[in-house]
Amino acid sequence: MAKDIGIDLGTANVLIYVVGKGIVLNEPSVVAIDTKTDKVLAVGSEAYRMVGRTPGNIRAIRPLKDGVISDFDITEAMLSYFINKLSVKGFLSKPNIMICAPTNITEIERKAIIQAAEKSGGAKVYLEYEPKVAALGAGMDIFKPSGNMVIDMGGGTSDIAILSLGDIVASRSIRVAGDRMNTEIVNYLKHHHNLIIGERTAETIKIKIGTAYAEPGNEDKTMDVRGRDSVSGMPTETTITAAEVELAIHDSVEQIVSAAMAVLETTPPELAADIIDRGIMLTGGGALLDGIDKLFSERLTVPVIISEDPLDNVAKGAGVLLEHMDTKTAQENN
Repeated sequence: MAKDIGIDLGTANVLIYVVGKGIVLNEPSVVAIDTKTDKVLAVGSEAYRMVGRTPGNIRAIRPLKDGVISDFDITEAMLSYFINKLSVKGFLSKPNIMICAPTNITEIERKAIIQAAEKSGGAKVYLEYEPKVAALGAGMDIFKPSGNMVIDMGGGTSDIAILSLGDIVASRSIRVAGDRMNTEIVNYLKHHHNLIIGERTAETIKIKIGTAYAEPGNEDKTMDVRGRDSVSGMPTETTITAAEVELAIHDSVEQIVSAAMAVLETTPPELAADIIDRGIMLTGGGALLDGIDKLFSERLTVPVIISEDPLDNVAKGAGVLLEHMDTKTAQENN
C-alpha cells in the first residue's frame, strides 16, 4: 500500500511528512542542471552545496520563488526525485499528497502546484493554506470557536492568519521573508563595506548574528565576513556587527509587522479578545531570528510565542490533516 504524504513545498526547503512515520525528509529546494543537456545533476543538499560555485554550463536553480512555482518542469523533477527517494509508492497504488501554499496564490499558481504534485506521482492531491497547516503543526487547536493567530515566516513569503472553527477568518500573505532579508544583507555590505558576498554567506550572517531587536549586549556580536572587494575586485575580509544586520533587515521586518497589524485591524472583536488571551504563534524559519518575538510583542501589544520546532510546523500540520482526513473517511465508510 502507498503511504500518504504531506509536503511543505517551501521557497528555501522542502519537508516531507509520511503518515505513521513523521518528517522523513528536509532538504533545500535547489536543483543543479547541466544547461547543455538539460540533465538534472543534483537535487536538494547536494545541489545547495553548488550554489554560487558552479562552472558556466551548470546552474543551481531554485524552482520556487516567493512561495510559488517559477519553473514548473524543475519543480516536478525535484518532487519526483524526493518522492522516489522515500519509496512511498505502493506496488499498484500511488500516495495521496497534501501540499501547502501561501494564502494569496492565484488560481493559475494553485493549479501549477497541484499539477506538479500529480505528475510527480501523487494519486489524489489536496492543497491547503500554509498558516492553517502551520498552526496545526505548532499544536494549536484551530477547530474550536475561538481565535488563534499565527505568523508563518518562510523563505519567500510571510503568511499571517486569524483562525477559528478550522478555517481562516482574516489573512494576509506578503512576499517579504527570509530571502528578502538575505538580499538586504548583501546590499548593505556592498554599499557600506564595498564587499560583494553571495546569498549563502548572507544566510550564514543572518543565522549567526542576525537580530530583529538590537538590545544592549546582543548588538555587540560580530562576525568576520569574506568576499570580493567591489572596488579592487580582490578577495577581502571585513567585520560586521549584529547592530548593522538589524539595520540591514529593518525594512523587511517592518513590512511583516505592518501586515500583522493590518490583519489584527480587520479581526472581529470577539476573536481579537481571544488573541489577547492566547497570544500569537510564530512559526517558520523567520521565527528563529533573534529578538523577533520581543519586537512583535512590543509593536502589537499582544503576547508572542515561538513554536517548538518552527521549521517543521507546516510539514507536521499537513500530516495531522491527512491523518484527520483518513479517520473521517474511515468513520464515513463504517
